[in-house]
Amino acid sequence: MSGLVIRLLAFCALLCAALPAFATPQVFLVQNSGWMEPFYADPQSRFKPLVTELALAVAQPGDALVLAAFNQSQPGAPSPKALVSTKVGEGTRAQVTQALAGLDTARKPGGALADTDLGEAVSAAMTQALGGKDGIVWLVTNNRNSPNNDQATAQRNREFYALIHRGGAIRTALAFPLRMQVQGAHYRANGLMVYAFAIGPTGAQALERQLATGSIAKIITEPPARLKPLDRDTVRLVPRKVEDAPGVRFSMGQGGVLRADVASSAVSPSAKIAWHIENTIYPYTIASATLSARSKLGVDDKPVTLGSARVNGLVPGKPQPLASTLQLPVAQLPSQWSMAAIQSAGSAYVLPGTIEVHLADQKLILSGAFRERMAALFPGDPLPDIFTPPAQVQASTAQLPIEVRVHYGMAPLLAVGGGLLALLAAGGGAAYAWMRPQRAWVTVEDELRTMHARAGADQAIYDKAGNEVARLKTTVFGHQLTDLREGAQVRLGR
Repeated sequence: MSGLVIRLLAFCALLCAALPAFATPQVFLVQNSGWMEPFYADPQSRFKPLVTELALAVAQPGDALVLAAFNQSQPGAPSPKALVSTKVGEGTRAQVTQALAGLDTARKPGGALADTDLGEAVSAAMTQALGGKDGIVWLVTNNRNSPNNDQATAQRNREFYALIHRGGAIRTALAFPLRMQVQGAHYRANGLMVYAFAIGPTGAQALERQLATGSIAKIITEPPARLKPLDRDTVRLVPRKVEDAPGVRFSMGQGGVLRADVASSAVSPSAKIAWHIENTIYPYTIASATLSARSKLGVDDKPVTLGSARVNGLVPGKPQPLASTLQLPVAQLPSQWSMAAIQSAGSAYVLPGTIEVHLADQKLILSGAFRERMAALFPGDPLPDIFTPPAQVQASTAQLPIEVRVHYGMAPLLAVGGGLLALLAAGGGAAYAWMRPQRAWVTVEDELRTMHARAGADQAIYDKAGNEVARLKTTVFGHQLTDLREGAQVRLGR
C-alpha cells in the first residue's frame, strides 16, 4: 500500500472519529494551492479571519467540526489534510485560529506550487470524511480548478458542477462570491468563493436553519447563489389583497403560512386573491414558464383558477402580479352546533392544507448582473457558463402552506352549557322527587289512615282483623291501589 493511500486513510479515520456522534457535522475545506498564494502572502488579507468567523458562526456547541486544507493529491503530499477535528466548545476558536495561522501555500514534492482539484476535495469529504452520513461541506476557494496545472479550467469546472448537479447525496448547493482584493509575490486576486454543500436531508435542514436564523448572514452579507435545487421552491406567493369574500380575512402567519380566517356565518364558496409571485432562485431569471396551481384543503383537491397561465421574465427581487380564484371548503367546515365547533369555542377550528404552484416548460437564464460580478471577481474564469442549469431541470414546484380558521365564539358552548345545567337541574328534581317520602290517605272500613312511602314502594293494607285487603303502590306521580280483595272496603282519600 502506497504512502499516499495510507495518509488518505489516516485522514478519513481522523475525520470519521469525530463525526458520527453529533447531529450536524461541519466540514471546512480550505484551499492552499499555488493559486491561493496572494490570500496567504498579502498582510492585509482577510482570508483566514473569514474562515474562522464563518466556522464559529455556523457550527453549534456540540457539533463535530473538521477543518482541512486541500490542493491536489501527489505522492508524498496527500490532500485533503486534516488540521482540526474537534467537538465545538470553548476552546474551538483558539484551535481553528492556531491551525490557520500555521497554514501556507502548499508545494509539490519537487518544490513547485501545488495544483488544485475541487472535485477530489468534495468527494473525499462526502464519501470518506462524512462516511456517507449527513452533514454540511464548506469549500473555500479562489475558484481556480486546475489539476496538474491544466489550463482547461472550463472543462474542470464542468466536471466539478457535474458532481454537484448529478450527485444525489448533495441536496442543496449554494455559492457565495465575495470581493477580496489581495496581492502576492506571484499572483493577485479580486475575489473568493465560498460553497456550501448540504449532504443528505439532515444536512439540508441544517443549512436551511442557518439561512433562516441569519447565522451565515452575520459573516457573509452577500446573497447566496443557488446551484441546487432548481426544481422546487423556485417561486413564492405573497397575497396582496382579497376581493368578493364576505366574512373571510387573509393574513400571513408565522413561518410563511397563509391564514384564511372565516366567520362561522360565511357562505361564500370562493375568494379572489391578488398575489405577488416572486422568484426565489437568485441569480437565475425565470425567462418563461407555464403556470398552474391546486389547493389541497382537507379532502378537497381543487384547481386554483389563475389570471395568467404563463410567467415571463421573472427576475429575483422584482415580483409580478398574479390574480387567482381560490375555492374555500365551506362544506367541510363544521356547523356552529357541531361537537368540533363546541370544542373550538373561544379559539379557532383549523383546517390545514397547501396551495401548490407548478411551473412547466421552465426556462432559466443566468442574470447579466451576476455574470458581470463573476467576471469582475474572477477575471478570465469561465465559471459563469457553468452556472447554466442542467437541461433536465425544466419543471419545478412550490408549496404555500395554508390554514382555514373558523372562529365560532362562545355562544354554542354557552348554549350547550345552559342545556346541560337545565338537564342537571331536572335530573336533580326528579331524584329529589323519587327519594322524598310521599303521604297518602287511605280509608279502610270507614277508618282514615295516613301512610308514607317513597316512589317505587309497594305496601300491604290490612283491615281491622289483620287481613291483607289491598296494596298501595307509590310512584313519582302519585299512589294507586292494587290487588284489591273482593268485597274489601278500601279506598284512597278521606
